[in-house]
Amino acid sequence: MLQVRGRSVAWVPPLLLLIAIAAIDYHTTGEFRIISWIVLVPGIAAAICGVPGTAVFAVLSIGTFTIVDHGWPHEFQTGVPDFILVATGGVLATLACGVRVRGENRALHMRDVADTVRRTVLRPLPPSWGGLENAGVYLTADAGARVGGDFYDIQPGPYGTRVLVGDVQGKGLGAVETAAALLGTFREAGYYEPELATVAERLEERMLRHRSYTAALGRADGDRFATAVLLGFPADADQPDTGRPDTGRADAAGPGTVGPGTVEAVVFGHEPPLAVGPAGVRPLPVTGGLPLGLRELDPAPVRVHRLPLAADETLLLVTDGVTEARDAGGAFYPLVEELARTVARDPRAAEPARLAAAVRDGTLRHSGGHLNDDTTVFAVRRIRGPGANAPKG
Repeated sequence: MLQVRGRSVAWVPPLLLLIAIAAIDYHTTGEFRIISWIVLVPGIAAAICGVPGTAVFAVLSIGTFTIVDHGWPHEFQTGVPDFILVATGGVLATLACGVRVRGENRALHMRDVADTVRRTVLRPLPPSWGGLENAGVYLTADAGARVGGDFYDIQPGPYGTRVLVGDVQGKGLGAVETAAALLGTFREAGYYEPELATVAERLEERMLRHRSYTAALGRADGDRFATAVLLGFPADADQPDTGRPDTGRADAAGPGTVGPGTVEAVVFGHEPPLAVGPAGVRPLPVTGGLPLGLRELDPAPVRVHRLPLAADETLLLVTDGVTEARDAGGAFYPLVEELARTVARDPRAAEPARLAAAVRDGTLRHSGGHLNDDTTVFAVRRIRGPGANAPKG
C-alpha cells in the first residue's frame, strides 16, 4: 500500500512526523515543549518500516531531540528524563519491529504452503483443454486460509472429457483432505473408465472408504459427505451408444446415439448446472442423487442424464457460496435473474471467462464482500470447430 511506482515510501510518514514535531516545538514558548513527543516517530516506523528503517528513525529521533532541546539555551529544557524516554522508545520500537517482521515472514511462509496445497488439490487448468474452454474462480470464506472444501477439475481421456465440481461438507484440513481424495479418484477413473456411471460409482466408493479411514482414526469428521456434479462430454459425437445407463435421458439425437450437442450429467445432491447462452439462462433438468457418502440411504443405480446442449451455451456450476450469498437484508443472491440481465445486455458474457468473472463480482457485490461459505464458480463449454471435442491428454 505504501508504494509509488513500485518504490516503497513507508519512510515518508515518520519523517514528516519528525519534522512536524520539531517545527511545532520551535514555535512554542515558555515551559510548554512537545519535543518529547518525538518518541512517536520510531513507534510509527515500527508499524510500517523494516527493522533497519526503524533503527534509523530511532537514531534520528534521539539526535533531533538532543539538538532541539539544547538549541535554545534560554528556553525551558526537558532534560535527561525525556531523553531517556526517547532513547528507550527507540530501542523498544526497533525490537517490536523485529517481532512484527518475523511474524510477517512466518505468515508469508504459511501462505506459500497454503498456495502449494491449493495447487496440489486444485491443479491449474489450461483455459482450453480436452476440447473444452473453461474458467474457474475459487474464493475461501476465510481469506487467510486460501484453500477449503470446494473442488473442481477437468480430465480428458479416450472416452471423452469429464468435469467434476463439488463441495465437501464442513471446513478445515479435513475437508481439504476429502476433496483431495475425491479428485485423485476422479483423475484416474475419469481417464480409464468408458462409462460415466462407473466414474460416479468409483467416486462413491472412494468417499465411503475415506469415511471409514477417518472413523478408524477416531476423528470427529467420520460422517463427512460431499455434493458434486459430474459431467461427461463424449469424445466422438457420432459414436453409437452401447448399453450406457440412460435413466432420465433427454437425448437430442434420439435413442441409440450420442448427439453432437449432448452432455452427460450425474448429480450428487448438488445444485444443477445452468446452461447460459445468448438465448438466455436455463437450469439443466437433472434431479435425484444423494451426496457422495450417503448411498446407503438410497442404493438405487446411478442416474446418468443425457441432455441437449447448444454449441453457444456455457455450462455454469457453482457451490453454496454463490447460492447462499445474502445481502444486508438477508435476501439470497438472484443468480439466474442477474445472469439473464447480463447476457441480454451483452451476449459475449456467456463466454466462460466473462461468465465466471460476472458471477464472482455479482456474488461479492451482493454479499458486501462477506462470504459465509467457500465459493466456487466454474464455467465450461465445447470449443467450436470440427474435431474440437477430441481429448488431448
